[in-house]
Amino acid sequence: MNLFEQITESGIVAVIRGSKLENIVEIGRALREGGVKALEITVETPQAMAIIEKAAVELANEDVIIGAGTVLDPETARSAILSGAKFVFSPTVNAETIKMSKRYGVLSIPGAFTPTEILTAYENGADLIKVFPAGVVGPSYIKNVKGPLPHIPLMVTGGIDLDNAADYIRAGAVGLGVGSTLVPSKVDEAAIISITEKSKRFVEAVKQARA
Repeated sequence: MNLFEQITESGIVAVIRGSKLENIVEIGRALREGGVKALEITVETPQAMAIIEKAAVELANEDVIIGAGTVLDPETARSAILSGAKFVFSPTVNAETIKMSKRYGVLSIPGAFTPTEILTAYENGADLIKVFPAGVVGPSYIKNVKGPLPHIPLMVTGGIDLDNAADYIRAGAVGLGVGSTLVPSKVDEAAIISITEKSKRFVEAVKQARA
């Protein structure tokens, strides 16, 4: 199974903001137990590169893929990749960031909104396009964009929850980026249990929608 297939297998990428060195492995294992295997650690988080490195090393043998999120430039992309990130998420289309990701053989997943931005990102080498913020337009927008651009794989982030997850998949999204709905900014013991349970529910919603 290649990286693209690993990212899209469960259909869920956990967007983790505010994690810490002392809890990132526990968060990763809680997500994995629920069936979510792709973790996006956002780089504005303090000690983000160290967190990415720790997660990548300690979860390497647990079928978990670590990536970096909110990457705005190629320099940050390179730092994240050297720390162990296997995919790079960006909120915008930056050709040099895409190029840097491809140079190191990791997945490039830039954020785009309009059909022009989506096509531009794809033509610049992106593996998967993140439609962001999807919550502003809803699942029907994805369905309409897929009409003229059926060959471009799209995932969505922004406003994704259990009420609309299946709708986005049925509309044509190959995956969903889920943030605080899945992983809260403050994680305690109760939150860990909740993360696993919510992960199971999101994965099941995707599975049913694909069926």
